[in-house]
Amino acid sequence: MRNWLPFVIMTIISWGTYIPTLHRGQMGLGGSGVHAFLMVGLAYVLVAIAVPGVMVLRAGSWSTFTPQGSLFTLGAGVLGALGALGIVLALVNGGRPNVVPPLVFAGAPIVSVFVAMLYNPPRESPSPLFFVGILMAAAGAFLVLSNRPQ
Repeated sequence: MRNWLPFVIMTIISWGTYIPTLHRGQMGLGGSGVHAFLMVGLAYVLVAIAVPGVMVLRAGSWSTFTPQGSLFTLGAGVLGALGALGIVLALVNGGRPNVVPPLVFAGAPIVSVFVAMLYNPPRESPSPLFFVGILMAAAGAFLVLSNRPQ
C-alpha cells in the first residue's frame, strides 16, 4: 500500500457524505440521536473491529500491540466517537446537514495541524502563509455557509 491518495479520496468521499447520510437516517429513526448513534456504533463494530480483527488474527501479529500505541489509538477512537456523537447531537439540536459539515470540516483540520505540531514539534516556526491558510479556511467556511443553497 504505497499509494496513499486513493485512501485519502475514500476518506473525503466517506466523511463528506457522512453527515447528510447520518441526518437522513436519524430522521428515519423519528429524529432520535440516541438510536442513530447506536447504529453508527454498530457500523464501527462491523467495519473497525471485525475486518481488522480477522486480519490481525490471520496474520498472528498480536505482538504489535504495545501499551503506548494501544493507549494512543484507543484515545483516538474515543475522540472519533466523541466527534460522531457531537455531530449527532448537533443535528438533534437544530443543526442542519448543510451547515454542520462546513464548520466541522473547516475547523477540524486546523485543530489537527496544531495537535500534530504538539506531538511532533516543528524545527522552525510556521510560515506566515500558514496563518493565512487558517484565515482562508475560516473564510471558506463562511463563504460556503453564507451562500449555501436554500
